[in-house]
Amino acid sequence: MRNSRALAAAGAAVAVLGLAAPTAAAWDTPSNIVALPSVLARGGQLTVTVDGCPRGGTMTSRAFSTTHLTPVRGANQTSRGVATIKRDARPGSYDITVNCSGRTLTRPAAFTVIGGVRGGIGGSSSSGATPADIAIGGGLVVAAVAGGGLFWMRRRAEKRI
Repeated sequence: MRNSRALAAAGAAVAVLGLAAPTAAAWDTPSNIVALPSVLARGGQLTVTVDGCPRGGTMTSRAFSTTHLTPVRGANQTSRGVATIKRDARPGSYDITVNCSGRTLTRPAAFTVIGGVRGGIGGSSSSGATPADIAIGGGLVVAAVAGGGLFWMRRRAEKRI
């Protein structure tokens, strides 16, 4: 009876240690990359938070230069970095690759760069009506005259009855 209890206790201890070992080995492995905001314009700032990166590291992307990640105080195993999107970045989705303690993790399509807004005069810079504007306006005038003429002719016919 004692042998079976001792064997069961030893088996339970081995099972607990066996399940805890992969968790301890994966403690310094980056596991989650969060990029905020997820959509931004060229020249904007992107904040990236990485879980499982207790000593900091670096992050890279085609849209920004290599940026350092620094550990977050009070948040176990988390690091954060702020990157500025290049002014010449093309609109589209971009990946982020994080390197923490020699281990890398890539999050595909982590954020999207949109094209900048073109400010200025815009559509008001033309100095008159274009040929398309004239054609549309002329067509509307012809339709109004034809519709009014049909309406007037029909009203005249009703008065004779």
